[in-house]
Amino acid sequence: MVYQPAAGARDLLPLDVEKKRWIEDRLQQVFHRWGYHRIITSTLERMDTLMAGEAIQRQMVIQLQQNGEDDELGLRPELTASIARTVVTRMAGTTYPQRLYYNANVFRRTWESRHNRQQEFYQAGVELLGASGLLANAEVLLLVADCLAALGLQGWHLILGEAGITRSLLSAFPANLQDQVRSAIAHLDRITIDTLPLSDKLRDRAQIMLDLRGPSADVLQKVSSLDLDEEQQQAVNNLKSLVELLESEKKLPLILDLSLIQTIDYYTGIVFEVVKDTESQARVLGRGGRYDQLLGLYHPQGENIPGIGFVLNIEDLYQVLLSTQQLPQVTPASDWLVAPETASANAAAFAYAQKLRDSIDLVRVEIDLGGRDAEAIRQHARDRSIAQIAWIKADGSPKIEPLL
Repeated sequence: MVYQPAAGARDLLPLDVEKKRWIEDRLQQVFHRWGYHRIITSTLERMDTLMAGEAIQRQMVIQLQQNGEDDELGLRPELTASIARTVVTRMAGTTYPQRLYYNANVFRRTWESRHNRQQEFYQAGVELLGASGLLANAEVLLLVADCLAALGLQGWHLILGEAGITRSLLSAFPANLQDQVRSAIAHLDRITIDTLPLSDKLRDRAQIMLDLRGPSADVLQKVSSLDLDEEQQQAVNNLKSLVELLESEKKLPLILDLSLIQTIDYYTGIVFEVVKDTESQARVLGRGGRYDQLLGLYHPQGENIPGIGFVLNIEDLYQVLLSTQQLPQVTPASDWLVAPETASANAAAFAYAQKLRDSIDLVRVEIDLGGRDAEAIRQHARDRSIAQIAWIKADGSPKIEPLL
């Protein structure tokens, strides 16, 4: 019998881990520099927690069978719901804003998963809680840019939408047609718009909404032509202020897209995607947005706490960085092989190896475990690209032999 990983699962070998850590370490350094602190939440959550924000469909959650338990449990498919629950139940009385980041695995069942496709994914992201307005939005978007700069990523752009504006624009359509209009706009489906039973005025409105994508100045001008009420115009003005601030930083290649409404039920303000154009297709590297009503779903008194965040997909970053040769190409070699010359030198060899490991800088030290002659030890060290051997005598004195 040949034992294999479970369907949709996989193993990461040492070099895979080095490449993954290369990405995660650089992202973590950026998070720290911006004042964010790591949070670790449970991999296992109650289904009512995962479903509360309507951020994910029930059939996408990998559920666990419980024997004699009433609670339905599932593996987390994303982190925002878990962090929201943790903050309102475990951090009562905390001062805001709270800047939190995570680096974790998540589990999702998709249609492709039926064909043994991947179900475990790695993510890194942030949540900025207890802050709203222009500066909070700008911080998160500029943090995205800083993360991608730290990875040396080129040729990406940020697609920025505003769920609140798009939702309010949809309110002009008959209630029984809003879902169809919304779906058609989300999928850039002009044929459906042409066939829906809409008045000429509403059809024109839907066609304009389909075209609310492109350079920010053009999109803002088009949306302002839609006979907005005072609240809608204020939301557009706020978006314009954000765009002007971002463009003044010259860090963000920005595309404004008010048809970006796939996540409109989850988000309440700006929504965005980080996209990298590849030879075959555009690849979404991450996404995020503002969710000012989510934490209230978990709060005992229903108190709303504003929030905004984003997630970056480690696997997608890994794939686009492979061609750049930036990722580690080999598993790191040890710096030392410590070999006792005789059995009476064993204790001294362990002591000498520990002395090397106690260096301020990271030093990788292996102990030779015996059973080989001197030439076989040397060959083993060469095969492993170990830089040098320390031959330890019974009195503890070393003889250093460089190999590289």
